[in-house]
Amino acid sequence: MNSARTGRRAATSLRVLSCNILAGASVRRYSHYVTRSWTQVLPGRDKQANLNRLANVIAGFDVVGLQEADAGSLRSGFLNQTRYLAETAGMPYWSHQPNRPMARIAHSANGLISRLQPTEVYDHPLPGRIPGRGALLARFGQGREALTVVIAHLSLGPQTRARQLGFIAELLDGCPHALLMGDLNCDPDSAEMRQLFRRTSLEPPQEIPPTFPSWRPRRAIDHILVSKPLRVERLWTLPDAFSDHLPLAAEVRVPASLSPG
Repeated sequence: MNSARTGRRAATSLRVLSCNILAGASVRRYSHYVTRSWTQVLPGRDKQANLNRLANVIAGFDVVGLQEADAGSLRSGFLNQTRYLAETAGMPYWSHQPNRPMARIAHSANGLISRLQPTEVYDHPLPGRIPGRGALLARFGQGREALTVVIAHLSLGPQTRARQLGFIAELLDGCPHALLMGDLNCDPDSAEMRQLFRRTSLEPPQEIPPTFPSWRPRRAIDHILVSKPLRVERLWTLPDAFSDHLPLAAEVRVPASLSPG
C-alpha cells in the first residue's frame, strides 16, 4: 500500500443504543406514575411483553447501554433483565452494575449488551450525597485503538451531577476513543455538561433529539457522546417507547479494528 492510503485510518460504523427501561414498566402519561405505581414493586405480564419487544430492537445493534434495568428482585420476578435481554436478542456478551438495592423489592442496574467482546469491564460508584449511582466502564480492543464506553445514570440535582461528570471526566482521561451514553438527567447546554466538554475530548452533540417524557418528548436528557477521533454519523430516537424515556440510537464511526465482523 502506498503512503497516501496508509495515511488514512480505516474505519467502520457501530450501531449504538442507550435506553432507560424503568425495569420493564410501560409509562404512557404522568398519571401512570401513580396509577401504575405497583409496577415498581411487583412483576407483571406486561413487563415481560415489553422486554420481549425491546429484545427484538436490541438485536439490530452492536453495543447497548441500559439504565434502570432490574438486577433480579421482586418487581422483575427475580429476573436479571440485562441477561434476559441479551440472551433473547441473541447477543453474546453482557454485563451489569447493580445499584441501589431496596431489600429484595427493587434492584436497579446499569447494563451492557454487546456483539463485541469487551477486553475489560469495571464498575465505578459515582459520588453523591446519597450513594447508589454508578458508571459501568467497558473497553473494547487494545492499546491506542481501544474504544472506551461508559454507561451512566446520573442524579437529579445539578451539583451532584457536576461531581459525577467530573468523576467520569477523570475516568476518560487518556482514552482517545471514548463514548459516554446514558440517562444524564440534563440537557447538553447545562453548566455541568459544558464542564464535561471542557475537561474531556467528548464533543457536544450536533443534534439534540428530545427523549423525555416518551409520550410527549420535550427534554433531551439521554445522550450518546463521542470523543473527537470518533464521529456520530446519525443520531435518532426510536418511536416505540419501552418506558418513560425514548431509546436513543446512533451510528458511530470507529476504528476498523472494532468491527463486529
